[in-house]
Amino acid sequence: MLNLPVLRWDKEYTSLETEEVVHFMTGEPIACVSQANGGLLKRDMRKAPRAREVLREIPPAELLAMVGKAGELYMNGTLPIGDGEQTPAEFCHAQSATTGLPEHMCRANMAKNHFVLSNIGDMLDALTRGLNLDILARGYGKEDRDVTVSYQAQAPALGLVMPSNSPGVHTLWLPVIPMQVGLVLKPGPQEPWTPFRMRSAFVAAGIPPEAIAIYPGGADVGAAVLENCTRAMIFGGQPTVDNYKGNPQVQAHGPGYSKIIFGDDEVDNWEQHLDLMVDSVYGNSGRGCINCSAIWASRHTKEIAEALAERLGPIEVKPPEDPEAALAAFTVPGQAQAVWGQIESEAGQSGATHMTESYGPRLVELERCAYLRPTVVHCTGPDVAIAKREYMYPFVTVVECPQEKMLREIGPTLVCTAITGDSAWQSELIDATHIDRLNLGAIPTIKLDWLQPHEGNIVEFLFRARALQVAESPVPVGA
Repeated sequence: MLNLPVLRWDKEYTSLETEEVVHFMTGEPIACVSQANGGLLKRDMRKAPRAREVLREIPPAELLAMVGKAGELYMNGTLPIGDGEQTPAEFCHAQSATTGLPEHMCRANMAKNHFVLSNIGDMLDALTRGLNLDILARGYGKEDRDVTVSYQAQAPALGLVMPSNSPGVHTLWLPVIPMQVGLVLKPGPQEPWTPFRMRSAFVAAGIPPEAIAIYPGGADVGAAVLENCTRAMIFGGQPTVDNYKGNPQVQAHGPGYSKIIFGDDEVDNWEQHLDLMVDSVYGNSGRGCINCSAIWASRHTKEIAEALAERLGPIEVKPPEDPEAALAAFTVPGQAQAVWGQIESEAGQSGATHMTESYGPRLVELERCAYLRPTVVHCTGPDVAIAKREYMYPFVTVVECPQEKMLREIGPTLVCTAITGDSAWQSELIDATHIDRLNLGAIPTIKLDWLQPHEGNIVEFLFRARALQVAESPVPVGA
């Protein structure tokens, strides 16, 4: 069993209060994690400016090279973790054991993080719209047309309150270090593995340890991150998003409510897109905010729901080490039961039909955890209560709605795949401000273009464009 300390910038700290992270099926201890508290983090934030200072001593080009090297070490290296070492295989096993994700999905998320780190230069070039990173480093410089531009960092370090459900969200903070901004990470209770391994890879690649701090702990630590970091991200449910709405210092990431919608011109061809719909619903065990949680169409909705149920309904629970395992466990006691209770209540209401009911029980309870098997619910209209629900497993509603009403009814949508060739409707979709990522055409909701922002542009979040003028000749001293 590994002992994971609090990483107070460049200092390791083993606290008297610890939390055991155990295997979700066997109860075997996997790690003993030191617990920070909000007061400790608040005191340590006095050192946050040093994180940016040590990074600004390294030119951006060198930081980019270090990040690329860190990607290789993260993916393939044996790295120091706490009081031991960890191979990539051990990392995937530990992550699976504490989060409930199948091991092959942990490897896939690892490859996703590696891809981002390996292509970080291209991604930052896209996110900054071609801005020379030396301008960010200096604070100002000249772009094309000989125009002076200035960008001011809004925080010496970005704070992150991380979830336990999907390791893929770590791609959001990977571009931060090359922009010479430090990191304050509060890991999810069941997923300390990615922050610790990533920091270890960064340090092994030459990034100063003073640039990245990790504070495992309870809710008070998360609150301290948000209170003491002038730029922070948090991941949670809809109440979390609502709580920080309008707060410029906090970027809250919650449910995606991602959707596939069919235009009247293409809905008769829905069978051609069945694989796309299935992949969008259950890829990565449906745990991501980019997984499709609803499919909307003006007709054929019953047939679409039946076809999805036929493909998804028979999927069974398999052990996490099985390469064909498609479902992740709910490791928090009672969580799966509570989710299923709500679904049962709403799927039985007027206008809703549980299409996967004939494929066996959806709730599978084991001794120490539970699973929910894929669930498809047909809705006769958008007013059915369950029509706009999202859950952390392969769950999808198929909603019947006229095309002319869809954009008014679908609600906030992180990813919208619109299968239509109707140019007028495409223009309406492009103008729809409640849609974040828009896919025009047959593109799975889970397919990301890494040269575009996933959810908000982190460069714009961390840096403020401002006016700055530089005199041709310096003002004499004492003038």
